[in-house]
Amino acid sequence: MRQPTRRTALFATLALAGATAFAQGAPAARDFPNKPIKVVVPSPAGGPPDLILRAMLPKINQVLGQPVIIDNRAGAGGLVGTAYVAKQPADGYTWLFTTASHVNIPPFAENVPYDPVKDFTHVTLAAQNFGQALVVNPGVEAKNLQELIALAKKHPGKLTYANAGNGTASHIPAELMKAMTGTDILSVPYKGIPEATSDLIAGRIDIFFVGTNIALQHVQNGRLRALALTGRKRWKGMPEVPTMDEQGLTGFEKVNWFGLWLPAGAPPEIVNRIHAAVVAALAEPEVKAQFDQQGIEGVAMPPREFSAFVASEAKAAQEIAHRIHAGAKK
Repeated sequence: MRQPTRRTALFATLALAGATAFAQGAPAARDFPNKPIKVVVPSPAGGPPDLILRAMLPKINQVLGQPVIIDNRAGAGGLVGTAYVAKQPADGYTWLFTTASHVNIPPFAENVPYDPVKDFTHVTLAAQNFGQALVVNPGVEAKNLQELIALAKKHPGKLTYANAGNGTASHIPAELMKAMTGTDILSVPYKGIPEATSDLIAGRIDIFFVGTNIALQHVQNGRLRALALTGRKRWKGMPEVPTMDEQGLTGFEKVNWFGLWLPAGAPPEIVNRIHAAVVAALAEPEVKAQFDQQGIEGVAMPPREFSAFVASEAKAAQEIAHRIHAGAKK
């Protein structure tokens, strides 16, 4: 009988190591979860992603049998918390729950320490809104979108809009509107939505693209005026407010969406188990009711479909950033 060569011995060692790793990894996936889970929301508590996630967590906790604890890690428009998750073990115990800013912010930022597509495991699209509400201070002499555009053209550089961060849902719709209409409206930076909303109500700025749930309360009490929605269809909470497309900006559609990710390389068994928990949560009547009040609709997109969706959205974000930058140089 031939004696094993050094190469044969090496292959045998590698095979044994691989078998051991598989034997250790498979039960870990089957037993998931056996300890509390942390979900990072890279924005302040009380914001849209935080509220959406909190609505779903009771059912998710019940399905998984372990508590899922929210860790709000705000900073740099979401880059801080997102970068943290990208560096964590892909064992299913650290999640990322955030908005479309996951792909929209990187094209506008420098030295982003992660790739929003390659450095994450894509679990599910959980929800989306009906677009941002274009609201103005009542002192602005415009009752609809076309009047606002005419006012901006009459007074170039005089009107201002609140920008809660480059690449966010307050920034991109405003810059797209400017690019499509050839208007000059000044961007005023803000640290967050609450500060921008307060200044808009006080009349220190003129325009803001903000979530419908936030806009609704202020529109109803007369503090703000809603001119348009950026989605493809009207929202029943503001049935009288037309879309941007309806008012002449053909093809204008920008909605904010909310998704769930894990670090890259998470086992499919764990991904599917988490996805199933989210699906169960979205089917809950109480969750649907809370979403309805916020102008949100649940979307339980499967992991593979969500992965393709994120890649497509990332490509679109790059194109939008190029278009906005090109418009700014004119």
